[in-house]
Amino acid sequence: MQNRVNTLIQSRVSLAPMAGITDYVLRSLVRKYSQNALLTTEMISSEFLAQVKGGDIIKRDDNHSPISYQISGHKPHLMRAAAEYLTPMADMIDINMGCPVNKVVKGQDGCSLMRNPALAADLVKAVKDGTNKPVSVKFRLGYTFDELNFVEFGQQMQEAGAEFITIHGRTRSQMYSGNADWKMIRKLKDNIDIPVFANGDITSIDTAVQCLEESGADGVAVGRASMGDPTLIGRIEHYIATGEKLPAPSIEKKIEMLKTHLDGEIELRGEKVGIKFFRKFYPYYIAGIKNAAKIRSVLVTEEDYGKIISTLAALLQVC
Repeated sequence: MQNRVNTLIQSRVSLAPMAGITDYVLRSLVRKYSQNALLTTEMISSEFLAQVKGGDIIKRDDNHSPISYQISGHKPHLMRAAAEYLTPMADMIDINMGCPVNKVVKGQDGCSLMRNPALAADLVKAVKDGTNKPVSVKFRLGYTFDELNFVEFGQQMQEAGAEFITIHGRTRSQMYSGNADWKMIRKLKDNIDIPVFANGDITSIDTAVQCLEESGADGVAVGRASMGDPTLIGRIEHYIATGEKLPAPSIEKKIEMLKTHLDGEIELRGEKVGIKFFRKFYPYYIAGIKNAAKIRSVLVTEEDYGKIISTLAALLQVC
């Protein structure tokens, strides 16, 4: 790794950015079980930051470092301004060039930038002009299978000044379907000089190890699997460092983490909004539990905090 990136990133595992997911609460939970993993914020729109400064989306604690703030956009002057604003809080600024969601790519942001590498390079240069922190880029294999330009794109981003890359092993057209192609990522790693973290389908210690072997990447970025197991990143780190596989959390431990996570969202957003926001996490925390689908259908419609806690207590009784 380059010197200042190597100094910053001392772990081979990171928390991948996920819009509406990797908020202050989840980042804090992941940090509880991993002191060194690179945390990444939710995607923050440069257009939004130009109108609304601050807010919960940029909140952090002192122990969140190392932390990367991810920004999105397609206007160089706004991206530079966003980088300037976030620099005092960030250890790294990441540019989203991989989000596949329709409303993002239709706005010329996210993965649409892979079809406009000249603009993408201009964005990297603009962000570098706005910060003295390392600048990274996250992108995919390409927009479609007929446009697998990730090697050339990565080279262009490096030339523009990017110092770190996270690549999701799918195309935009795949969204999150099919399987991430970790072997393909090796082509990028072999053709650029900056660190590469592989992303996509990292769901366990075993898949992390397999991904590292197949991709040749410097590390892995864990996404959705962290939604129901904040310990996973720390456990992958521990295995890479020691060869010891720490056990996955028990059902009792997962319910305890669920409650902590829910309480954190309520504290951050207020009870009504926090409970509704948290609904997306239930399927991940209770996956594999007997009658999970039935229990999930109750939890995702319940708005009363006391009844949610009662449902979770009843769940533990039958496990």
